[in-house]
Amino acid sequence: MRFKWNHFFQIFLAACLAGSGLTGCGRVPKEPQIAKTATPSALPASEDIITIKDHAGREVTLAQEPKKVVITDIYPLASVLTVYLGSASSIVAMEPVSMNAAKNGILGQLYPEILDVDTSIMDGEDISVEAIAALEPDVIFYNAGNAKEAEKFENAGLTAVGVSATGWDYDCIKTYDEWMALLDQIYPQHARKNKLSSRVDEYGDAVYGAVQSRIKNLNSQEKQKVLFLYRYDENMMVTSGSKFFGQWWCDSIGAVNVAQDVPAENKNAAITMEQVYAWNPDVIILTNFTKTQPEDLYANAIGSDDWSGIKAVQDHRVYKMPLGIYRTYTPGADTPMTLEWLAQAVYPDLFKDVNVHRDVAAYYKELYGITLTDEQIEAMYNPNSAVGSWQ
Repeated sequence: MRFKWNHFFQIFLAACLAGSGLTGCGRVPKEPQIAKTATPSALPASEDIITIKDHAGREVTLAQEPKKVVITDIYPLASVLTVYLGSASSIVAMEPVSMNAAKNGILGQLYPEILDVDTSIMDGEDISVEAIAALEPDVIFYNAGNAKEAEKFENAGLTAVGVSATGWDYDCIKTYDEWMALLDQIYPQHARKNKLSSRVDEYGDAVYGAVQSRIKNLNSQEKQKVLFLYRYDENMMVTSGSKFFGQWWCDSIGAVNVAQDVPAENKNAAITMEQVYAWNPDVIILTNFTKTQPEDLYANAIGSDDWSGIKAVQDHRVYKMPLGIYRTYTPGADTPMTLEWLAQAVYPDLFKDVNVHRDVAAYYKELYGITLTDEQIEAMYNPNSAVGSWQ
């Protein structure tokens, strides 16, 4: 007998909460190419000083429970840290890309103090080390793949911790688990208090397992062909090849990523309309890194591109990804519920008994202690175009 999804959801939700005292899975990132020891210029003489290994393989010495934090080009981390701490009060600066999501999503509503965070740390498209230094941060979280940025911070005597978005093959669940595990080391008081990392780990695995139980018997003819449009406007069309988050999303719901053979990694997978014609996807997913909405494709409103012959457009199966705590294409607090939403969007008959809105309300309440209103949930699943701006 097939299980009822919402009954099963309640069972694994209870299991997650009951097991909240367990430790996380502690997955190990890929070995870095270069490992350095990063020591800040000055630290208080205290037993609260720790040394950790960050996601760039660097040993970093810093104070536990840092009071002043800067977050640079690891865009989702501002939202992750905010829900982890239950406040954005320690974040003194972050990039405009992160702020735009906070303003247009629910993060700014739930934690309004984040809207006052400084975003004037950019010098054009580059980080201003001088502007960051003037803030006297206890720690800077940066993209672990940006070695040049780390070197700049070190040379300025600043404490920087690398956080990776790519070290786990773009697996959103594993990546978020590792972010939480890193935060647990830096914020041990919070780790002991809320045990959030282990709860999120169990919850994400449970949702993933529930989806797998339904899609495991799909044959090759039944698997839907999906095209992710990461960014799309009159000047560019960028998708997800096999080395970006879109591949993981497709694999996780038993769909075929039509662009899986595009060799470019990350957000560099530029494509043409001619390739879309050849792929003729069944479903198109628009991320919140673009302003484009489904209606724009239905109306051929972007440049001179003609979408009218594409099956997904003909069938009105173009969907905008939700905007929760952050843009849900990337790893984050919303990943388990985004997986549920995407599975239902791509396979509506297989997941027709799923009540996504009810489940997301329960998820936020039980894991994060957040009570979402009906209006907030509705806005999450109908995001506006403004969040697609990178400024």
